Amino acid sequence: MKKAIKILSVMMLVVFTALSFSSCSKDDDPVNNEFFAGTYKGSVSYNDGGSTNISTDNGSVFVTKIASGTKYNFAFSNSIPDLNGIEFNQEGDHTLVMIGSTATSYIRIDNNTLKILFAKDGKTWTANCTR
Repeated sequence: MKKAIKILSVMMLVVFTALSFSSCSKDDDPVNNEFFAGTYKGSVSYNDGGSTNISTDNGSVFVTKIASGTKYNFAFSNSIPDLNGIEFNQEGDHTLVMIGSTATSYIRIDNNTLKILFAKDGKTWTANCTR
């Protein structure tokens, strides 16, 4: 009996893992999914106001929705520091806009594009990416 339960548990774990990976296609909408993870590719940059200035046209940003349901994390390529816990509001049917967006600091995301111009403590992150 213990062996059957163990086998069943392993099978359920495998099915759950397969569903988790298959549910994150390029057609997934970051607005309407409880779980979202997607990679956006394009130009990314970072400037810390001092000696660090990183810029590339072949970068990427891995976006994940965290448990709160309104906050997202942004993991940049090219040794650019991550942005974590950014809170969003839904705008329209399929677009998220960062809470507190201004003309000089915003993050906008949908299922196809990611646009970032984010400034904090003299540091600036930018991204113009698609998936």
